[in-house]
Amino acid sequence: MEKKHFDVVCAVVCEDGKYLCMQRLRSRKSYESERWEFPGGKVKEGENDYEALIREIKEEMDWDIFVGRKIGTIEHDYPDYTISLTAYLCRGSKEAFKLLSHLDAKWLPREKMDVLSWTEADRKLLEML
Repeated sequence: MEKKHFDVVCAVVCEDGKYLCMQRLRSRKSYESERWEFPGGKVKEGENDYEALIREIKEEMDWDIFVGRKIGTIEHDYPDYTISLTAYLCRGSKEAFKLLSHLDAKWLPREKMDVLSWTEADRKLLEML
């Protein structure tokens, strides 16, 4: 059986030399559960990457972001699906975000980000920063 494929976008938010790292909720899938990621989500049919990213961040964090340049796209094969993950450099609004779909959030400089337990796809993106 062929695996499902998803186009996913994520926001790499950088402020004062620190990046926003979000911890996923607990789930049955060990490769996702409580792992760290850049916030974002699936692109819906009829949406472009920018629209999807703005919508996902609003839904997950009740936060407005400004989407900037594309950082890059990686392909990753998880046990039950595959993704094309595209990262954009973003800036957040001055209001504080909420943890509506995450356990925790940290602002870390690039050199301290490797210590977190990242999802495999997001770990590949770290190499692009």
